[in-house]
Amino acid sequence: MFSSGCCATTSVEADGGPERALGRCVFECSVTIESNAIAQPGTDLPAVVIEVWSDIACPWCYVGKRRFASALAEFPEHERVSVIWRSYQLAPDTPVGARRSQLELVGQRRGVPVEEARELYQHVARVAAEDGVTMDVDAIIAANTFDAHRLLHLAGEHRDELLEGLFRGYFTEGKAIDDRAVLVEIAAGAGLDPDETAAALDGDAGADLVRADIETARQLQVSGVPFFVADRRLAVSGAQPVEIFTELLRRALEHADSAESGAALGQEAEGCTDDSCAV
Repeated sequence: MFSSGCCATTSVEADGGPERALGRCVFECSVTIESNAIAQPGTDLPAVVIEVWSDIACPWCYVGKRRFASALAEFPEHERVSVIWRSYQLAPDTPVGARRSQLELVGQRRGVPVEEARELYQHVARVAAEDGVTMDVDAIIAANTFDAHRLLHLAGEHRDELLEGLFRGYFTEGKAIDDRAVLVEIAAGAGLDPDETAAALDGDAGADLVRADIETARQLQVSGVPFFVADRRLAVSGAQPVEIFTELLRRALEHADSAESGAALGQEAEGCTDDSCAV
């Protein structure tokens, strides 16, 4: 399961004991990392920057993305929110191009039968279905996600469409997302130029950006994903309910307008700390 917490160099201090927000704990904490909030173009109002560390091979990241998107779509001041997707690898040692069944790999790593691994993934698939996400657990091909993360950094305005396509390809369509030809196909479906995409993947474009995201996650003591950070002040871990993400957005705007101290919201929610995800 996911381990929640504040950012690096923070200390969690209960303000009169844990508060209850929407039935979940809220802990105040002192964050020493400088906020990266920026002014909203054309106004004097600050924009809120939400950074999301996630991995395409993380089923709870797919669920968390959908829930956060629902919260943001309904949020009254959504135009003041900028979302940055950050790279994270749950299993960086996964061989590229092995095309092994994810269920078989999880079973082997855990020392359990494939049927037991299947039941674990079917649990998250049932939860995901409630959020409109379809997962074919038997079709999932274990993949190294480094190239996919590189591509996300190069996608520009097509990034959201590409991320959705990668999640769908991996969890629903059984695509090998560490096959560069497959990545080009998915990228084209998201509106990227196939030839430019292939050329970028053949080189090392975006590699330093992926490594930088992973290093920042280490500095922030992110031990699992999805992990949502607003202006390096407010943190939410795991695939929280929509109302918790709404609370994150509300409080992030309050902090942006008043420059108050940071906090970590929510209680432990489903997430992944490795490629088996403890689903």
